Amino acid sequence: MIIYGSTISPFVRKAVVFAREKGVEVELRPGGMGRGGDEFEEASPFRKMPALRDPGADGGRDFTISDSTAIVQYLEAKHPEPNLIPTDAIGRARAIWYEEFGDTIVMAVGGKLFGNRFVRPKLLKVEGDLAAADAAERDELPPILDYLERCVPDSGFLVEDRLTLADIAVASPFVNYGWVGVAVDGTRYPRTVSYLDNILARPSFADLVAKDGAVVQRLSAA
Repeated sequence: MIIYGSTISPFVRKAVVFAREKGVEVELRPGGMGRGGDEFEEASPFRKMPALRDPGADGGRDFTISDSTAIVQYLEAKHPEPNLIPTDAIGRARAIWYEEFGDTIVMAVGGKLFGNRFVRPKLLKVEGDLAAADAAERDELPPILDYLERCVPDSGFLVEDRLTLADIAVASPFVNYGWVGVAVDGTRYPRTVSYLDNILARPSFADLVAKDGAVVQRLSAA
């Protein structure tokens, strides 16, 4: 099974970590930002990452799909154990909500922070809107952290007191926050800091964070 993209992207990271937690072996290939060629474009017609290719899975033909949400749903259906999307109605609804929260609310701020402080100046070679990044950190991030501080249970997992898609989707964008100098205040948000530290220390995350962090650091210094 192939996933296209870079795990510097929180969405690609989410899909890869989800696969790892299921014990599904995936090969990561370049895709997006001008890379990947026709093979990637077949899997992602709008050239958005991540995309997935499952060779021979569709009646002998390759099955391809793009978007991290579609990918994790496919992986969950094809490899139902260990279960990472609850089957109970309430648990499933909560997991899907937290995935949406991570993908759209946490990442809306992440796009302004990581996009303007790293992607635009270092990868696209255009000026980032640092004022927009600073405003997002000052005004938009605190309500997200306030919400998480209220929601994280004593178990350290958002849903059913065990690791689910919810934790993977919420924690992934915070990696990129840290790469551009955003540190969560452990005095104000102790529960959130402990939660994120524990999720991101899992083997499914840890080596990706270290490897990609070194790349971001090198490019940032250039």
